[in-house]
Amino acid sequence: MASVPNPVSSVRLSNIINNPLRNSSPLTPISLSLTRRRLTIRATETDANEVKPQAPDKAPAKSGSSFNQILGIKGARQETDIWKIRVQLTKPVTWPPLVWGVVCGAAASGNFHWSVEDVAKSIVCMLMSGPCLTGYTQTLNDWYDREIDAINEPYRPIPSGAISKNEVITQIWVLLLGGLGLAGLLDVWAGHNFPIVFYLAVGGSLLSYIYSAPPLKLKQNGWVGNFALGASYISLPWWAGQALFGTLTPDIIVLTLLYSIAGLGIAIVNDFKSVEGDRAMGLQSLPVAFGSETAKWICVGAIDITQLSVAGYLLGAGKPYYALALLGLIIPQVFFQFKYFLKDPVKYDVKYQASAQPFLILGLLVTALATSHPS
Repeated sequence: MASVPNPVSSVRLSNIINNPLRNSSPLTPISLSLTRRRLTIRATETDANEVKPQAPDKAPAKSGSSFNQILGIKGARQETDIWKIRVQLTKPVTWPPLVWGVVCGAAASGNFHWSVEDVAKSIVCMLMSGPCLTGYTQTLNDWYDREIDAINEPYRPIPSGAISKNEVITQIWVLLLGGLGLAGLLDVWAGHNFPIVFYLAVGGSLLSYIYSAPPLKLKQNGWVGNFALGASYISLPWWAGQALFGTLTPDIIVLTLLYSIAGLGIAIVNDFKSVEGDRAMGLQSLPVAFGSETAKWICVGAIDITQLSVAGYLLGAGKPYYALALLGLIIPQVFFQFKYFLKDPVKYDVKYQASAQPFLILGLLVTALATSHPS
């Protein structure tokens, strides 16, 4: 970035330290004069207000973590191995919620058995939901977020140039087609007359595309985008797991979509660290639209009220023990919200998610088991 030189200031250093600063004429060259009593230095200076800090084009290699690099999270070491970079783009750290969603769906079906075949089916469904389709989603999102990442995280693989455009596009297509292929295989394996798993995979892939890509780019709106993200992480893998082993019913669709409001809250957690880039690119994330103070309360409200509503539903459905179990899992989440997230959602985001979210995903399993058992 170019900056306009300002009038030169002259700084005089001597053994009489109380001499005032004085201005000299523009573009005066640096000069030094030594005397027995006095050293005078003149140098061109620019106005600090005109100097814009430049983000580094890559993360310092020594300070980065190879573990973070493989997981695809912040603080990653700069890597040159193309296969490690490809894995990084798929963000393996985001796979577990999808894998867990498949587990919940299988549990909710009431038809999963600990046989070799059922375990094999579930593993293939997890591969479809996690590495393939979530990997597709994350790579696609990074591709369309490359301009934002150039502001927020310029050392990431795409904005730093560590991977080429053609390599990224190829990865997107391979992961998408691989995921859809596994979905079709699962329908054949399960003997479905209607390929429901395949159509769920197609719908989820389309949702991922319109979430990240123009012209719709759902993520531009904090409410719509984060709900779509929540549904992708909670509802879709649950539906796939339940459809694979049983029947996907309307009441389960409604219940999981309700739970996706909690997913909206989880998605907001990740928006706080990207406020600068989102604002620069015109994305109306909730921290940008409402300010961080209001957005953090919207976040915890979405997470807590949703789970309390589900607990009320279970109680009303005649399943009080499951409702009490879910309430017991909400309490530590609220504790960690006050301990970490509400204090500083940027500084403590990782600690909060690591501490609170295990209780949320256990609550999902409690709900799934409740729906699989009649009153």
